[in-house]
Amino acid sequence: MHYTGLELDRAGDRRSDAAWVAAQAARPGTRVIPLWRDQCLTHDRVPVVRRAGEAAALLDEAAEPVLLGLDGDKAVFAADLSALEQPRALELAGGDAVQDVRQLVAGISPAEAGLLAYARGLLHWHRNQRFCGACGGPSEVRDGGHLRVCRSCGKLLFPRIEPAVIMLIELAGAPKRCLLARHAQSGPQSFSTLAGFVEIGESLEDAVRREAFEEAGVQVKSVAYQGSQAWPFPAGLMAAFRAEASSGAIAVDGDEVVDARWFTAAELRAHIDAGHVYRPDSIGKFLIEGWIAENTDG
Repeated sequence: MHYTGLELDRAGDRRSDAAWVAAQAARPGTRVIPLWRDQCLTHDRVPVVRRAGEAAALLDEAAEPVLLGLDGDKAVFAADLSALEQPRALELAGGDAVQDVRQLVAGISPAEAGLLAYARGLLHWHRNQRFCGACGGPSEVRDGGHLRVCRSCGKLLFPRIEPAVIMLIELAGAPKRCLLARHAQSGPQSFSTLAGFVEIGESLEDAVRREAFEEAGVQVKSVAYQGSQAWPFPAGLMAAFRAEASSGAIAVDGDEVVDARWFTAAELRAHIDAGHVYRPDSIGKFLIEGWIAENTDG
């Protein structure tokens, strides 16, 4: 699954040592991933990665390079070139285009996609956390880029994570059916699983029930956890669930969701075969494909 299972030692026990972090940035073999305003810098559609020696000028102009971790004994850094104009950022990186990591997933490995998404999410947080939310004072980088500290009041500022739930809702019967919805910004045949952010004071299971009812008017009884996926666009964490509906009644909200339907496995396979596909990098794909595999007779 994309954006998960990243095999990188995040060096949590060492990154608070500023001298050690600086030494890693200068070591031969250290990799530097440059990004520009949440976009990957690419050359021939391949994400640019520079080595420490050749990245000196890039690091000099980057805003607060961030230590992502260690790949074996070699460090990996992310460098934000967002303060530069695009032509200068491309020149420094040796790239010819900027692209979102989600546009690149078909041509890179899940591990590469996970590393780029991790870098994107962390750099996005830094650009949006330059000042303290408590007193308004400027914040400074600590712990290799995994912490910011307010210079005025000393408040510790950690990277923000925004949990969300994504769900495949099933209706019992023969054959079984699952609910897919069409969102307001989607095409006429673009159906996908329901999803939504978790609210304060709410469990993940409560969020599944609330979102199902708010968006599609579907009452849910049982809820079962299926897995999770990092979704740093900009700071999401997707928790995936299967849920069982109490009835087949549907009443879409007409705002976020404009249509919702119950699909048998056969209908869903035909829909996919007709070219109406889900995102290849989303955990929603895992939910849909798993349900289809379990309902081969549907």
